Amino acid sequence: MIRRKKLTIFTDAKDTTTVLELKKMIEGILKVSPVNQQLFKDNQVMEDEKALQDYGLTSNSAKAQCPGSVGLALRLDNGDFEPLELTPFSSPPDLPDVMKTDSNGQEQTP
Repeated sequence: MIRRKKLTIFTDAKDTTTVLELKKMIEGILKVSPVNQQLFKDNQVMEDEKALQDYGLTSNSAKAQCPGSVGLALRLDNGDFEPLELTPFSSPPDLPDVMKTDSNGQEQTP
């Protein structure tokens, strides 16, 4: 999962995929050259020649139901990279009472 501000991109990559290869995948989606992208793992800039597994992103640690997360910053017009900004996900509203179940899995009746 690649995140930038309110944008979230879900993609599939192998453990041995390099950071540069991941940037090329992003280029295909956002039309932004890899040289104008900066990727982060745990607030650390990722190096193009390293593999995702070098940053702890493996098939064992990053699954569809619990994806690994990489931050994305883009180069600004002045040549500097924007600061990394990840908008927190919103919380879903509470379930209506009619959709809740009691502790033994039975629907509650009003």
